[in-house]
Amino acid sequence: MKSKYEIIIYWSSEDDCLLAEVPELPGCMADGKDYNEAIENVLIVIDEWIETARLTGKEIPEPKGRLLYA
Repeated sequence: MKSKYEIIIYWSSEDDCLLAEVPELPGCMADGKDYNEAIENVLIVIDEWIETARLTGKEIPEPKGRLLYA
């Protein structure tokens, strides 16, 4: 699946890696040693999140596109 969810990537000194979070999918995040790895990993986790939601009957949010944060 090609993700249409917003992904936020930031450096975590505590984890010594980049973290990629998907705000619209609670708890959906992955890490990587560089941007490419973080994106590859989070795309896998997005698919897994959606598949788990389908199997458990959990609602799957529609992608909203760009979210605004203050």
